[in-house]
Amino acid sequence: MYEMTDKITAEVRKVIVGKDDVIEKIWMAILAQGHVLLEDVPGVGKTTMALAFSRALGLEEKRVQFTPDTMPSDITGFSVFDHGSLVYQSGAVMTNLLLADEINRTSSKTQAALLEAMEEGRVTVDGVTRPLPQPFVVLATQNPVGSAGTQNLPNSQLDRFLMKLHMGYPDLQSQINILKDRGHTNPLDNVQQVMTREELLGLIDTVSHTHIADSVYDYAARLCQASREHPMVQLGVSPRGALALCRAARAKAFVQRRDYVLPEDLQAVAPDVFTHRLMLSAKARLNDYTAEMIMDELLRDVSLPAMTEKTL
Repeated sequence: MYEMTDKITAEVRKVIVGKDDVIEKIWMAILAQGHVLLEDVPGVGKTTMALAFSRALGLEEKRVQFTPDTMPSDITGFSVFDHGSLVYQSGAVMTNLLLADEINRTSSKTQAALLEAMEEGRVTVDGVTRPLPQPFVVLATQNPVGSAGTQNLPNSQLDRFLMKLHMGYPDLQSQINILKDRGHTNPLDNVQQVMTREELLGLIDTVSHTHIADSVYDYAARLCQASREHPMVQLGVSPRGALALCRAARAKAFVQRRDYVLPEDLQAVAPDVFTHRLMLSAKARLNDYTAEMIMDELLRDVSLPAMTEKTL
């Protein structure tokens, strides 16, 4: 069971070079049934990452290139008359892995349609509610450079993403390897399916039952409370964010081949889970504070619980 992590990441590494940390975090998000926001400049491999995961996991995938004229019905689907009756035409969300490319370049109404489906796991069209395929994971991207034609996600919608990640440029050696590997072939053609959808659902269920001790729950709650009381934070981590922290920590424990969560698991995932959920105060912006700096303070100042064999 635990060895599946090595098999999946090995397949994705065939096409994504030098980004093992990001690969592991996206795998954790899939296991936690969470969605990921990738904020990066174009061309660093965000689309390739999604394709590699879908092939290795045997999942159906779809891609939407968001533009100002993308409609909510493109996401949720719509009904058309056919021989006197309404027939549902499925939208982009009727898939297992959806790549929502440049989500900040579409209207707020279309963003809301996608984010509602992400939260509810279903769509309603013409009064008929339809569940989304399981598993359902969104990898959304946005370009942080340039604001022309963009519609930034408000904090209430950013809260729907389990993690916000940055891939960044590859280092020099990784760039050389990419240039050599893509000279004559497409590495995506070498990605092999190593898991079925049913097996993935089984792993997701296993992760959801990973044990968390009361003292670890207490630590998670104190981290969230500290974020709300920080003098440089206008809006701290919500209860949804606290739940997201525990889900991500369970996935981290699974990746570490454990069936129980340690406080260190929460520490490892908290920056990716919390940073995009913090709304900084005007004083913080004036003093050049960043969410990352505040996160470092929270992890330093909130004491770890003393763990014993009994508390586990």
